[in-house]
Amino acid sequence: MPELPEVETVRAWLAPALSGARVDQVTLKRSDLRYPIPTTRVQGLVGCTIIAIRRRAKYLLVELRDLDSDRSKAIMLIHLGMSGRCWLDVQPDPPQWLKHEHWRMRLVRDDQVCWLRYQDPRRFGALDVIDDVKSHRLLAHLGPEPLSPDWTGTRLYTETRTRKQAIKGVLMDARRVVGVGNIYASEACWRAEVHPNRRASAVSKRSCVRLVDAVQSVLKEAIAAGGSTLKDFVGGDQNPGYFQQRLDVYGREGQPCNRCQTPVVKTTLLQRSTFHCPRCQRR
Repeated sequence: MPELPEVETVRAWLAPALSGARVDQVTLKRSDLRYPIPTTRVQGLVGCTIIAIRRRAKYLLVELRDLDSDRSKAIMLIHLGMSGRCWLDVQPDPPQWLKHEHWRMRLVRDDQVCWLRYQDPRRFGALDVIDDVKSHRLLAHLGPEPLSPDWTGTRLYTETRTRKQAIKGVLMDARRVVGVGNIYASEACWRAEVHPNRRASAVSKRSCVRLVDAVQSVLKEAIAAGGSTLKDFVGGDQNPGYFQQRLDVYGREGQPCNRCQTPVVKTTLLQRSTFHCPRCQRR
């Protein structure tokens, strides 16, 4: 599943290309993905202009406005799910539909035509049109952004004093902090020298500070590298990410730890593959 760096990579590539573009046509191949698509509301975006593209957690938020009324029209929410990809195709003629391509938008800016396209083989993604980010059912419960000043080691320490859950599970809980998926939670625990299965309430304040620093550093480095491509992910320019070449533990079972040379161990935690160094990350 695309995590925060992958979604941010798509957003950063699409934002300058789509800003100021007018929605000229919307074509839906199906009426649902993971959730039903509000067909009427999506079609109602025709004639609106894209003002900005933001990200909240792993969701892309495309702000559109009816320039005739000069007021906010709506926000289009896009979620890539497990295997979705959203990209721009610059050509005047309608491109051939691809297998598992579910929707597209014809956009016009400065007399140039392009197509915003969405493909999702497993159909765990989402497309919605919303009015308010804070109250939407998929967004209302979300915790702070991991790269924001609101998420600190002190906050993580305070919130975990009564938590019996494994610390890696806390990092992956979107109610506590958003966008930190399996790959980057494993990497952050390794950098902070914290066992991923350690009970959260047993993690010291010093280790919580190290964990937050590790999460933030690994996410920043992954964003700079265009994310990680393990299976399906490509960015908005259709190029893969390269951070997977710099992973220290994830996917490296049996290989030497980059810090102490002890073989990396693979376990299962919360039904997800988890990787750690048994020497550097003592439980």
